[in-house]
Amino acid sequence: MTNATAEKMLKFRWIIFAILALAYFFVYFHRLSLSVVANDIVKDFNTTASVMGLLGSIYFYCYAAMQLPAGLLSDSIGPRKAVTVFLLAASAGSLVFGLAPNINIAFVGRILVGIGVSMVFIPTMKILSQWFRATEFAMMAGILNAVGGVGVMAATWLLAAMTASFGWRLSFDLIGACTFVIVILVWVIVRDRPADKGWLSPMEIDSQAGTAAPQPEQIGLIEGAIKVVREKYFWPVAIWFFFDCGIFFGFGGLWGGPYLMHVYGMTRAEAGAILSMIAWGMIIGSPFLGYLSDKVLKSRKKVFLICTSALAVEMILLSFFPAGLPRPMLYVIFFCFSVFASSIVVIGFTTTKELFPVEIAGTSVGTVNLFPFLGGAVFMPVLGKILDSWPKTAVGAYDLEAYKVMLLVLAGSAVVALVCTFFMKETLEKQEV
Repeated sequence: MTNATAEKMLKFRWIIFAILALAYFFVYFHRLSLSVVANDIVKDFNTTASVMGLLGSIYFYCYAAMQLPAGLLSDSIGPRKAVTVFLLAASAGSLVFGLAPNINIAFVGRILVGIGVSMVFIPTMKILSQWFRATEFAMMAGILNAVGGVGVMAATWLLAAMTASFGWRLSFDLIGACTFVIVILVWVIVRDRPADKGWLSPMEIDSQAGTAAPQPEQIGLIEGAIKVVREKYFWPVAIWFFFDCGIFFGFGGLWGGPYLMHVYGMTRAEAGAILSMIAWGMIIGSPFLGYLSDKVLKSRKKVFLICTSALAVEMILLSFFPAGLPRPMLYVIFFCFSVFASSIVVIGFTTTKELFPVEIAGTSVGTVNLFPFLGGAVFMPVLGKILDSWPKTAVGAYDLEAYKVMLLVLAGSAVVALVCTFFMKETLEKQEV
C-alpha cells in the first residue's frame, strides 16, 4: 500500500466518522426531544403526566431491548446495512409521530424511533474499530459524546425555537426528513471496513511497519455475554448506570422542562435556553473528564466518586430549595447536572471495556448499555406518577409539592448511585500493571 493510498484512507475515515456522528446527533435529539414539547403533547392529546411519562419511556424500553440484537445484527448483516435499515425506521417514526391523530399513533411513532436509533451506537463502534486504531478509541468516544451534546442542544434550544415557529408536529416531520437524508449518506458513503474500498486497515498498515499488536482470539457472542454477567465488578457499574442515567433522562430528558415552566413560570423558550446547558455540559465535560481521568488523576474510580458525589449534593440541594433560585444559578445547576450525570458515562463505558479482554469489548459495552436505558424507561413514568399524585394548579401546572417529592426521589437515587461507586474496581491500574 503506497503512502498516498494510506493517506487517502486516513482522510476518508473522518468522512465516515462525520456521517455516523451526524446519525448519533439525531439519537440524542430524539432521546431528549420530548422535554420541550411535553406540555403541548399533554394538551393536544388531552392526556396525563403518567401517560406522557410512558410515551417518553417507550423509547428507552425499545432502545434497551435492542442493544444485544444490535451487536448480533452488526456481525451478521454488517453495521452499514444495520444502520441504514434501522435509521429508515427512525425517519418513518418521526413522521408518524408528527402526524399522529391520537396518543396511540404517537406511541407507534415513538416505538419506531426508539427501535430505529437503537442501531446506531454499537454499529458505529464496530465500524470505527475497523477504521481507527485501538489507541484512538478514547478520543473518538469523547468526540462522539460531544456530538451527542450538540444533539441535546438541538433537542432543547433549537427544538423550542422550531416549535414556536412551526409547531411541534411540523418540527418532528422535518426531523424525520433530515434523518432520511442521513440514511442516504450512510448507504452511499459509509463502508464497514477499509477492505471494502480496496485499502488496508490502520492495524494492517501498522503490522507491515512491525508496530501492531497481535490479533486477539475470537470469543463467541454467547460465551462473551456469560463472561460479562459473571464478572462481579460488572454489576456495580451496571447498577450505577441504571440510577445515574435514570436521573439524567428522567429529569434532564423529560421533566426538567415542565419543572422550569411550572415552578419558575418560564416560557418554553426560556426553559429551553436553560436546558441547553445540558448540551454544553456534555460538549465541554466529556473530553474534560476523559483528560482528568487519563492525565491528571490517572484513575477511573476517583472520577466516578467525584462526579457522583457532586450529583448527589446537587440533587439534595434542589430538593431542599426547589423554587426561588436566581436564574443565573439555574444555568450553572443544569450545566453541572449534565457534567456529573451525563459526561461521566464516557468513563462508565471505558471502565466496562477495561474490565474485560479486548475480544469481548463490544459484548461488554452492549450488555452494560442496557442499563442506562432501562433507567430512563423506569424513571420517566415513575416521576410522572409522582407528579400526577397531586392536584394540578388552577392554570393546569403540576403542584410545587409534587416537584419537591420528585426531586427528593432523584436525590435518593443519586445516593444509591454513589454507593455503587465504592464497589467499583479501579480499571486504569489494571491497564498499567
